[in-house]
Amino acid sequence: MTSPKVILSRCTDYTPSKIAEAIQKQFELLGGLEKFVTPGDTVLLKPNFIAPRSRRYAAQTHPAVIIETARLLKDFGAKPFVADSPAWSNTFACVKALRMEDDLKKLSVPVKQLDKPKWCQIGTNNTRIGISSVALDADVIINLPKFKAHQQLLATFAVKNMFGCVSGKRKALWHFKKGANADDFCEMLIDIYKFLNPALTIIDGVIAMDGPGPIRGRTRPLGWLIGGTDPVACETICAKLININPQDFPIVKTAKQIGFGCSDPAKIEIAGDDFPTSICTDFNLPQLVPIRFSLFHVCKSICKQIILLTKTALKKLHSQKT
Repeated sequence: MTSPKVILSRCTDYTPSKIAEAIQKQFELLGGLEKFVTPGDTVLLKPNFIAPRSRRYAAQTHPAVIIETARLLKDFGAKPFVADSPAWSNTFACVKALRMEDDLKKLSVPVKQLDKPKWCQIGTNNTRIGISSVALDADVIINLPKFKAHQQLLATFAVKNMFGCVSGKRKALWHFKKGANADDFCEMLIDIYKFLNPALTIIDGVIAMDGPGPIRGRTRPLGWLIGGTDPVACETICAKLININPQDFPIVKTAKQIGFGCSDPAKIEIAGDDFPTSICTDFNLPQLVPIRFSLFHVCKSICKQIILLTKTALKKLHSQKT
């Protein structure tokens, strides 16, 4: 069995040329873009969009990572599009908050909402989960998550980002159904990842978030893009970059228990830039809160989302009339 490969690309800021070079290196060291994509393929670029927060908060995947990945794919002859199902508001509001609308339009890269769920049987227990048909219809998925702390899962790096392919507030319902036990919830996240099977993951850790993530944490310069085809290996190396035992993270712990991916650092090949001799030793992890949402929380969250989306639709309608 060959060792999984994780690519470390040193990148201290989001200058487009630097990000473009780092993204290209990711693909090259993993076997070349042609290993993952064929010209003409529709490619879902799945960022971490959570709420309409500007890039200075480090709550969402930085626009440069998304745009330069899209540019590389367009030059190759693929057909990328950007889509997600944020916890708050919608993909279009998140794109607007990140001020990346014009860049995507110049590249002719569509923005879509991960909606129109289709019921799918997922995992060994054949759990019936509504997955966005927009994601299911893509020929290839490239996972572009954000490196950040998370108050329910300590931190999230690769696996959980694909939970965004569960449409809308159905995610909150799964927090209610599966959140009483961390292993059950994490196994569901892993099953969704396996079902959707992204071609590869590239984690935006140039500027990360620590503290009370995933929205209200502190921005932390880390200076890395981390990529690979084994998401657990990627998560393991991310943990090592911030001097945390990978097994402290619920997703990595559950992955080891069910035999998914590689969580043994000694068995992971690191390519690209050398693993740093001086790693981050003061990454602030959050105080954990329950994964499970109460039924009241779910109902309240759904109502707030309906109000928010209604206001957004009314504003759009008003702007069209004027």
